[in-house]
Amino acid sequence: MKTLDDFDVKGKRVLVRVDLNSPVSDGVVQLSGRIKQHAKTLKELSDKDAKTVVIAHQGRKGEEDYLESLEQHAKLLSEQVGKEVKYINFLFGSEVKNAIEELERGDILLLKNTRSWDGETENLTAQQHAKGAFVEVLKEYFDLFVQDSLSVCHRSHASVVGFAYVLPNCAGRVLENELKALDKVTKKIERPFVLILGGSKPSDYIDLINKYLEENKVDHILSCGLFGHVSLTAKGINLGKQNEFLERKKALDCIFDVRKIADKIKTPVDVAVKVDDKRVELKVEKLPSEYEIFDIGSKTIKNYNKIISKAKTVFLKGTPGYYLWPEFSKGTVKILRKLGKSKGFTLVGGGDSSSAVELYGIKGIDHVSLSGGALLKYLAGKRLPGLEVLEHV
Repeated sequence: MKTLDDFDVKGKRVLVRVDLNSPVSDGVVQLSGRIKQHAKTLKELSDKDAKTVVIAHQGRKGEEDYLESLEQHAKLLSEQVGKEVKYINFLFGSEVKNAIEELERGDILLLKNTRSWDGETENLTAQQHAKGAFVEVLKEYFDLFVQDSLSVCHRSHASVVGFAYVLPNCAGRVLENELKALDKVTKKIERPFVLILGGSKPSDYIDLINKYLEENKVDHILSCGLFGHVSLTAKGINLGKQNEFLERKKALDCIFDVRKIADKIKTPVDVAVKVDDKRVELKVEKLPSEYEIFDIGSKTIKNYNKIISKAKTVFLKGTPGYYLWPEFSKGTVKILRKLGKSKGFTLVGGGDSSSAVELYGIKGIDHVSLSGGALLKYLAGKRLPGLEVLEHV
């Protein structure tokens, strides 16, 4: 796969696919790690006198965080790049054609949300998307396509695979850095290797765990968050009130798969429940409880951190507890701080995990991934169309 180092972009028209998908609060887009990191790629292209056009999405149609206009993103990017990122609320037509033709060296232009066009999300092959209206209309204006986001590469969408199929292409800096970091938890693992899996989507981890176990590449699997609760249930522990929450979240749908590997998974020895809005810690043997679980307990934190201290590679995905509530942020903060002080290679992935790193000012973690679902698919050895098409061409 080529990178920006393989191309002279001076005076060239460059189309860049980034992932600007960010939290939206009351209609206001929040500055995210994705915006900050992609701004570096765009600044490099601008400094090298490229004429850069950016395509991205925000949310899905019908969901609360969907925004058809990316004008707010353009303003946030402008602040991070240090120069104006122009915006046009179109994907097609003479308006886009004129805006591209008017670009001068160093200029950056962001187009409308790619998902505002229904053809963007059709599940087609790269070759089929390349023949679609979006790619057919715009491809003639560009000399190079840059894929800068691993987080969209698991989707065979028009903006992800279509342009890469018909244009010279390469990985941008964000994607390049992601893949280099992931090499250290796939191809170049130093042992002991520790997986810490939490968050709210336990079923996402099954393929990942099975792959590492089959290849004998992992030494410890530490469970927390909802994955920890499902793992405890798989070992025959009745959680009480928490079972109702697991049912609502459909977290127990993967219970049979977890039972098959339960003996390989370390589970919490104590948990923190909410009693009158206060944190109360209970030993697992004291369960079931009439209260919901919001964090791992102090003894579990100590046990897990002892394992982390001896590790040479650690990958964390998903927070150990409800980190936005100070009373229940203890597990997340203490484990992330331990990772920050680790002498081994540490990688954190997932939206909530990366948000927690930023919120609590955690320093020293080697790589914070901007990807979620695509990251797990990549680590599990699954097909990622957005990467395949880069390698193919």
